[in-house]
Amino acid sequence: MQASSVSTHALLCPSLAYTHRNLQSSAFHGVSFRPAFRSFSHSSGGDRRRSLTVLAAAKKAVAVLKGNSNVEGVVTLTQEEGGPTTVNVRITGLTPGLHGFHLHEYGDTTNGCISTGPHFNPNNLTHGAPEDEIRHAGDLGNIIANADGVAEATIVDNQIPLSGPNSVVGRALVVHELEDDLGKGGHELSLSTGNAGGRLACGVVGLTPV
Repeated sequence: MQASSVSTHALLCPSLAYTHRNLQSSAFHGVSFRPAFRSFSHSSGGDRRRSLTVLAAAKKAVAVLKGNSNVEGVVTLTQEEGGPTTVNVRITGLTPGLHGFHLHEYGDTTNGCISTGPHFNPNNLTHGAPEDEIRHAGDLGNIIANADGVAEATIVDNQIPLSGPNSVVGRALVVHELEDDLGKGGHELSLSTGNAGGRLACGVVGLTPV
């Protein structure tokens, strides 16, 4: 049986705990988006006017995660114009429990996942939880793998747009070996990586048809 965890970063701040091998997770309803319509008036030939309705642009991207282990997965990202980005995650081959999940700066996998660089951090802040004001843009928290090693999650976040100067297209998503301490673990790596351990699998974010 698969368990899914859904975190809505922009709207909710769920608390996750993994203690003595007993996994507790909270399920949340997904966020639904309504397409935005804009009306324009066009005139030609005297006073005749035609009203045009244009559907606001939406974008979609995908990343296929692979590594040197059996861990692999597919992540899709969608964004309505001006809205947050919804990230749908499904990764298999993990050990049961929490695993750090981050967006890294570079879409470079020439040396495996290590060449994807640090967390995407355009504001030059320290590492934190997705709901924290002080965080890397790429700090997407933890995903939870069930007893079968499958992690499924839906993340909604305002700091990972698919267009604009801080677009995440061409960067890489990475799933880590260990739980992300969200910058609060007191370890020397807590404020840079969340002490999330090695990089199990990664994939470059690329645009795909909506």
